[in-house]
Amino acid sequence: MSKRRRKVLPKEPVRCEIETLSHDGRGIARADGKTQFVDGALPGETVMAKMVSTRSRFDELRTTEVLESVAERQTPPCEYADLCGGCSLQHMSADAQIRFKENTLREHFAHFGGIEPEQWIEPMRSPDALGYRRKARLGVRYVKARESVLVGFREKRNSFLTDIDRCVVLDPRIGERILPLRALLHSMAAFDRIAQVEVACGDDMAAMVFRNMDDLVPEDRDKLVAFGQEHDVHVYLQPKGPDTVHRIWPASESRDEERLMFRMEEFDLEMAFHPMDFTQVNAGINRNMVHRAVEWLDVQPGERVLDLFCGLGNFTLPLARKGGQVVGVEGDDAMVVRGRENARRNGLSNVDFHGADLHGDFTGQSWAKEGFDKILIDPPRSGAEEICKYLTAFGANRIVYVSCNPATLARDAGVMVRNGYRLVRAGIMDMFPHTTHVESIALFERDGER
Repeated sequence: MSKRRRKVLPKEPVRCEIETLSHDGRGIARADGKTQFVDGALPGETVMAKMVSTRSRFDELRTTEVLESVAERQTPPCEYADLCGGCSLQHMSADAQIRFKENTLREHFAHFGGIEPEQWIEPMRSPDALGYRRKARLGVRYVKARESVLVGFREKRNSFLTDIDRCVVLDPRIGERILPLRALLHSMAAFDRIAQVEVACGDDMAAMVFRNMDDLVPEDRDKLVAFGQEHDVHVYLQPKGPDTVHRIWPASESRDEERLMFRMEEFDLEMAFHPMDFTQVNAGINRNMVHRAVEWLDVQPGERVLDLFCGLGNFTLPLARKGGQVVGVEGDDAMVVRGRENARRNGLSNVDFHGADLHGDFTGQSWAKEGFDKILIDPPRSGAEEICKYLTAFGANRIVYVSCNPATLARDAGVMVRNGYRLVRAGIMDMFPHTTHVESIALFERDGER
């Protein structure tokens, strides 16, 4: 049997008239009855674009020249923006990015939930569109043909790593050290046996976690330690699974010392976290987001508050500062431990953390039987459809839903509305500038409550 031949793609760019944007930020054009998805193009533009793949129903292209531009176009702040997959909207002005994300949320509410909030709030804009990203996983690859080690994000639409020397969206403590990091890795005996580098930044210190697939020779460990000392970053190794992560610089006597920290001055809190813990990537947006969630819930002394998917207490502890009894629930036992650590660190005794499977009915758990006056929920991308069916059992008069996926928020909002709640307010938060990621927040009130 002969193998099916791959279609030969045209070498010459084709002319594309861009009509609209897809939810992943690509321009959409049409030609000969097929849809064309065009990287780097904006609605209303005419561009020349090179074909990168073709299917029966659509083609994928990359802009090579803009023939007619629109006012929303800007020069990308990063020289690698056209190729690097870490960002997809750097060619779009900040205002246009906000409108795009807000329209995405509106369309999902209409399509999945068939509902609309009573009030659209002003978008929460990032105070820093560059240097904001405090968490990332950087790929590492030795390229023999170049005799070089690459460190960074994958290229758009393929698995190759982008050849970058710096990254303007990463926190500068990391983004400005890509070139010395590449040099370090290339100098090591294990130059082709480091799979990735996880990076995390607190307010005062940054950390790098090197995924070493083999045990390192002493000379390599010494080089990593020297790099940490020179660049003032904590250095960790991960020889196997996540539970093998350990710090090699600065030296620590116990794993409990292996923490970074961020502050929430508004609530007089210091939050400690391990570099592998989930934390919000954008410190400025996180502060504003927590402020808004606490404000909307308006917790009063004596009220019981439930925080689902609470993590290390990002919302739990600020809510506890407002009085009442707060219960944080998390499916990851390690984060339950971290939440309790942070409660002790900040002298809070009116908060409890519990581990639970948040994919089933947990209303029978001991911590849930007394009901709750207010609820905050911050689920993963898959949302919380099943949980939303149970929330009415608690009798809460207000629920704040923080979402990282507008499709699942819209779906879950429909469940909430069918179960006796009104969608009072909603809006986007620009947690990830220059990307198509849409973070949003919504307030639900029990029908009849004001």
